[in-house]
Amino acid sequence: MKKRIYVISILICFFDQFLKHLVTTNLVYQETRVILPHFFYLRYIKNTGGAWSILASNTGILILIGIFCLFGFGYYIQKKKEFTKIEVIFWGFLLGGILGNLIDRIFYHGVIDYLGFILLSYYFPIFNFADIAIVCGCFLMGIELVGDEYGKRK
Repeated sequence: MKKRIYVISILICFFDQFLKHLVTTNLVYQETRVILPHFFYLRYIKNTGGAWSILASNTGILILIGIFCLFGFGYYIQKKKEFTKIEVIFWGFLLGGILGNLIDRIFYHGVIDYLGFILLSYYFPIFNFADIAIVCGCFLMGIELVGDEYGKRK
């Protein structure tokens, strides 16, 4: 099961880097391409912070946090004996997403973002595939934790 976690994480990271390569080779920096008017667009930007630009221009700290998370999660995964199917998926998503954004921070001094959505005239912060993987991984982890807790009460 541990091997599956790492395979998922490598696939997530590879796909993330592939999409970022497509964006950087097909869009000029800060160029916007509307895909669905008033809803979805692509915009090539670089975020030097974390989510919603938290810790902007603190790339070194964010690199250390990413490395710490990868090693900490990796240590936990190596020590744990058994995994549920949902655990395999969420750990793979988390590791792959963290690694994808960490690669950007190391090589580009910021994360390449490109997905933009407008929801009821609100411009949601631009993000990338690695961010989606991290959010989905956290969501699945929450479902697993709540499910475990709920199951213990019965």
